Amino acid sequence: MTENINHEHTEKTCCTPTRGGRKDTLYQQSDNVTQVRAEIDPVDIPGGTSFLGTDAPQILGDGENPMRRKKLKPFRIGATTVSNKYFAEFVAATGYATEAETFGWSFVFWTDIPAQLRYTKGVDGVEWWRRVDGSNWKDICGPSTQEHCWSPDHPVVHVSHNDALAYARWRGGRLPTEAEWEHAARAGQGDVRFPWGERGPDDTEVFPCNIWQGSFPNQNTCADGWRTTAPARSFEPNAFGLFNMIGNVWEWTSDTYKVKSLKKSVRKSLDSMRGFKVLKGGSFLCHRSYCYRYRIAARSGNSPDSTTTHQGFRVVWDF
Repeated sequence: MTENINHEHTEKTCCTPTRGGRKDTLYQQSDNVTQVRAEIDPVDIPGGTSFLGTDAPQILGDGENPMRRKKLKPFRIGATTVSNKYFAEFVAATGYATEAETFGWSFVFWTDIPAQLRYTKGVDGVEWWRRVDGSNWKDICGPSTQEHCWSPDHPVVHVSHNDALAYARWRGGRLPTEAEWEHAARAGQGDVRFPWGERGPDDTEVFPCNIWQGSFPNQNTCADGWRTTAPARSFEPNAFGLFNMIGNVWEWTSDTYKVKSLKKSVRKSLDSMRGFKVLKGGSFLCHRSYCYRYRIAARSGNSPDSTTTHQGFRVVWDF
């Protein structure tokens, strides 16, 4: 059984529901930062002039265009998004409670909800997202689902922007800017659409990343081998050695979501998105027919306290 619920923000950005509200919590840096960096295997990214955005936008109103050039300093970035294993270490060391745990619920995609949970609330306009009480980074699909839905090598999900900030600070790092994220994803290839080049994934033959295949949101053929998240270190890395920059999970950045537009409709939607943070990369729920945001220049935004089964993050360190 489902029931629709209205939210403070009526604009539905991509396939990502919004909780609304804000809270900022930061933890102090851990004492073993050097050891942790070695275990996570961060990648050194050269500085220089890079691209941000595109002159061939695919989703008008998202702020993908125009292309800009940005000068960046060298930085280090995680080869993968943060996995459940490493997030569990953070929680064990600090006693941190995620916002999904504090609120007591999070958003779960409708096909992943256990059969015993008969009554859930759907999000108005994107009814495939359900509010599930007791869902969080450990019990991803709902109460008592860790045994079936959780794996140490998969990306941690149900983490808010605030949770990501807390973890990154504890690890001695930070979240990437949007420009840094795109620079790392392009891997020195210039103005390319995807981390591997120009040819996009499809439903039948080309599977370079973990996205949806089939008819969204009702049929996923799982032709790429995964129905939900894949391991954080899976598929072929880009030329810099970074895994899953596209697909798998959306990645939080440090930037505030802004769009320069003269269109009244765009300005109106942005009024409901004040304080939102930029996410990059798309997720396992993206399909070209609905959410063609699994491109380097594509972007989405969500409130800093929102959590879902397809949002994660990776950490950046300064030299």
